[in-house]
Parts: sequence; C-alpha cells; structure tokens
Amino acid sequence: MADVRQTKPFAAFEWMIAWRYIRAKRAEGGVSVMTWISLVGVTLAVFALIATLAVRSGFRAEFIDTIAGANAHVSVVMPRGVIEDFEGTAERIAAIDGVQSVAPLIRAQAMASGNGRIGLADIYGIRLDDLKTSEAIVDSERTVGNIDDLPGGIAIGSALASNLGLTIGDRIELTTRSGASTPMGQATRRNAYEVVYIFSTGRFQIDEVRVYLPFDEAQLILNRDGVADELAIILDDLNQSEVLKQDIANAAGPGMWAYSWQDRVGRFLRALTIEDNVMFIILSILVLVASMNIISGLIMLVKNKGRDVGILRTMGLTEGSILRIFFICGAGIGTIGTAVGVVLGCLFAIYIDTIFSFVNYVAGGGVWDPSIRGLYEIPAELRLIDVIKAVSLSLGLSWIITIFPARRAARMNPVEALRYE
Repeated sequence: MADVRQTKPFAAFEWMIAWRYIRAKRAEGGVSVMTWISLVGVTLAVFALIATLAVRSGFRAEFIDTIAGANAHVSVVMPRGVIEDFEGTAERIAAIDGVQSVAPLIRAQAMASGNGRIGLADIYGIRLDDLKTSEAIVDSERTVGNIDDLPGGIAIGSALASNLGLTIGDRIELTTRSGASTPMGQATRRNAYEVVYIFSTGRFQIDEVRVYLPFDEAQLILNRDGVADELAIILDDLNQSEVLKQDIANAAGPGMWAYSWQDRVGRFLRALTIEDNVMFIILSILVLVASMNIISGLIMLVKNKGRDVGILRTMGLTEGSILRIFFICGAGIGTIGTAVGVVLGCLFAIYIDTIFSFVNYVAGGGVWDPSIRGLYEIPAELRLIDVIKAVSLSLGLSWIITIFPARRAARMNPVEALRYE
C-alpha cells in the first residue's frame, strides 16, 4: 500500500495558488475590484490611526513641555498673604532630595501699553539667575535680544510684543493698582521699561501675557519690600511633583500651601486621556469596517473559484490546504494594506510641518491660528507603542475575519461544486 504524503502547512504551492487567485483575470474583474477596495480601505484606516495617535501624542507632549517648561513644577504660597522669610524657606526646600532649584517670585497683573496699543500683562518678578534655569524662556529658537540685559529692562512674550508692535529697544508701559491708598481706592501706578528680551515658550497663551521684571524692581513697584508672593520650584523629574509636594509643604512650614503643575492642569490632562481613548475606539471601528471589505472580496472569490476548489479537492488537496489558500488571500491583502498604511502614517508624522506648510500655502494662509489653538505649529510625536497598537489591531482583525470565508471554501463539497460544470 502506497504511503500517503502529507504536505507541510503553507507549502509553496499554496502560496502560488493564492497569488494567482488574488491576481484575478479580467473576466473576473469584480474580484479584482474588491481586492483593491479592501487594500485601499485597510491602508487608509491604518494611516489615519497612526497619524491621529501621533498628533494626539504630540499635543500631550507639547502641552506638558510648554506648561512645565515655562512654569514651576511645584509652587509654594501663603494663602491670603506673602512669604516673609522666603530666603530661609527656599533653603529648607532646596535641601530636599529631587529639588533642582527654588526661585522667589513677585506676581501681579497689569495693563501693558505701547505704540498706542494696549493689552494685559502677567508680571513675574524674578532674579536673573533663576530665570536662566527656565529652558522654555532661554533656549527657544524664537528669542530676540540678550537675557543678560534684564536688570536694565524687561522681558516680554513674543505674542505680546507682536500685539503691541514692540521690538528690542522700544519702551513698554505697565499700569498697576499699587499706588497710594485714597478714599476712592487704590491708586494706579505707571512705569515704563525698555524691552531687552523677547521670548517664546511655544504656547501662545503664555507668550501673549507673560512679562519678566527684575525681582527687586517688581518688589519696588508692587509694594513687596522684603517679601515674595510665591516660591517656584523646579524638580529633577517633573513627574515626581505629586510625590514631593507634601515634603515640600512640610519643609516650607506651617500655613504654607504647595501645589503642583498637575493640580493646575490635571482636568485638562484627564480630558486629553479620555479623548485619546475615544479617538482610538472610533478609529478602531474604521479599521474594522475596512477589514470587513476583505470578507466581501473573499466571499466573491470563493464563489467564483468554486469549480477550481472542486478540482483541487479531487486532486487530493485537503480541507486544510484549501483553508490556508484562501486565508493567505485575505490575510495577504490585510498585511499589505497594513504595511503601506504604516509607511504613510509614519511619513505623515515625520513630515507634518512640511505637509501643513504646503496646505497653508495652497489655502492662502489661516489654516492654523495659534491664537485659537494655543500652539504655533501642529505637534506630532511618533511613538513605537502607537505603531505597534495600530499594526496589531489591523493584522488581528484582518487575519481573524479571513478565517470564516476560508472555512466556507474548505468545507465546500467537491461533488456539488462540479455538478453543473
């Protein structure tokens, strides 16, 4: 009795037959059209998923960098009062492991004016050495002027400078309610300063109102002689702010209150997380819909190849071989579409600035308004975990749903398939 030879799964002939089926003849153009529709659908779905995840990750990273870069990681204040012994308090806090620097601040709001224009200003009185530790203020590519000239002038945000039409060497007037007390209330005080430094933190809302004055000058014009309004603390790791916040409050002393950057923007971060999850679910449904096209095309392929299946079965091919042939057809479409979508999505994330610059040029400008968006450009951060999630989702769906029409082809009765041939 002759031995029955068993072929290995996914043998070369199975791949060859599957490839011939995917390349449908002109007479079977419907199958070819469905193949291309499925391929393009999966490609666009994966591209959209990766591009969206990259932009969302970029927004989160840019938001944290600009907020934490231009502001303190932890702030210490005296509720309804000022910090009198701010030097001693700063020394005690600086001794905590994980604290990088502690800077006393004078805070106030004022009306800024220049060149006949007016705007609002958020005054920060700070020492020059402390200001130099802020990377967002010093290391920005959009800075103009010399920060070392701050003791003889004022540093203002780029958006505020643009709104008031100011540049280096111009004078800006600050009007504050810090004058003498009168029966009509607190009198205003107007002081003029030379603009010596224009900075850009990367966040429009900060650059639109933020100004920096020398610490002693801010004490003088705001009646804070010998005191500070708050202590701005920079940590070695900003993610440790919640862990070190209580230790900082204890070191500051009774009556002091410490709050972190997460306390200020925690609700917004939680909203971003919820939005990220919802966006991923919606785009996952888009990938699912695109993968369903593979089923449609595969069902049409099974019906058109019924006679071929019957012949292959009578030649000795097992149900497993037939299943694998049609599985290769469907999974191959999903795999190729996923690969092309990953390439397009990664290229979009990498060259997003160039792409939107072209779109902005074609549209005549105004596509991205920083005064509304809060950022000067569209951020995108391509993360490996996001690419892996998109690839896993697409391949998982396209491979799993392919099994069902492939099983239908494998269980086809060869007698019934050849009865009317």
